[in-house]
Amino acid sequence: MTVSTHLLPTCALPAWRRAVLKVGSNLLAADGGGLTTRYAQALSAFMVASHAAGRQIVLVSSGAVAAGRALMREHAAVSGDLVARQALAALGQAPMIALWQGLSDRPVAQVLLTHDDLRNRRRYLNARATLRELLALRVLPVVNENDTVAVDELKLGDNDNLAAIVAALVDADLLLIASDVDALYSADPRRDPTAVPVGHVPQLTPEVIAMATDSGTGVGTGGMRTKLQAAAKAAAAGIPTALFGGRGAATVKALEQGTLHGTLIDVAGNRMQARKYWLHHAPGGNGHIRVDAGAARALLGGRASLLPGGILEVAGEFHRGDLVDIVDADDRAIARGLCQYGASEVRRLAGHHSRDIESLLGYSYGAEIVHRDDLATRTDPETTQGGLEA
Repeated sequence: MTVSTHLLPTCALPAWRRAVLKVGSNLLAADGGGLTTRYAQALSAFMVASHAAGRQIVLVSSGAVAAGRALMREHAAVSGDLVARQALAALGQAPMIALWQGLSDRPVAQVLLTHDDLRNRRRYLNARATLRELLALRVLPVVNENDTVAVDELKLGDNDNLAAIVAALVDADLLLIASDVDALYSADPRRDPTAVPVGHVPQLTPEVIAMATDSGTGVGTGGMRTKLQAAAKAAAAGIPTALFGGRGAATVKALEQGTLHGTLIDVAGNRMQARKYWLHHAPGGNGHIRVDAGAARALLGGRASLLPGGILEVAGEFHRGDLVDIVDADDRAIARGLCQYGASEVRRLAGHHSRDIESLLGYSYGAEIVHRDDLATRTDPETTQGGLEA
């Protein structure tokens, strides 16, 4: 929903040197199908001006599926199932990148990420290094999910949350989310004529979250709720989020002067350690470890490692170094961390003392199943900030 700029709340953008800009499908999809530069031109001009001012931007862009659908319209009917959408995403990546390259004053690089890239610590750090090197080379990275293989993520279609993860990945100072909605509203403006835009959110509370609505179009797959989820993730990493309408040229132009016509979601606290952030918000693994009450209390106390003696059961399969969830005897999530042993090894060690590890396995990677330095619990402040699930 678009309203006149003068009716929107106005505030100053926080000072920033590096930002992640997320552009939604509704800003790129043409009325007759395919992609259009109608709104992308103003957004690109903002990026050019920001680069000229010595700033860096990572672009997270939707639109590949819409572009792929337009390419196939004259050739064959395309079903709406997941595999078809994956094929459309593969077809549409090239024209989506070409659109941004045609508007950019510098080289454009495509970076495709999946859940596995964000769950595996080594690949996460590799992606971080690549993005930071591209920025150092004065390249515009255009990030998208690798929808062709990322089945779970394509079903969610959630580039808002991907943008928040990328913001933490590159140590951004600001997350900018451009969409067809001008701001967060006090209620759904499509249904409630008394709804008003909210200019400043000092902290994401349950009352603020209740204002969120789902996507109202058939093109975009996100909605205001996913934008607030993304803002919560960004805030947990100490990164404020600016929500604004990408269809208003004046609104986008004002960003160049540091003025936001939209909603600024602030950070209620300091930046947390990057490693802890990753442990909290990276996609979960393929298994979990169930622990007894004593181990649960020790872990939630925040100073203990997970030892084999407190383990009751292992579900699923995972390998040494994988991210695993830890639940209590009632299957309530209490922590997650990097496991020093594979699932089959943990099953053999469950209930035993740490001193028995070498005799049971014939080797030892250490006394801890999950070391406290590689562990994040649900009692950490960052897990509760914003009140949204990661």
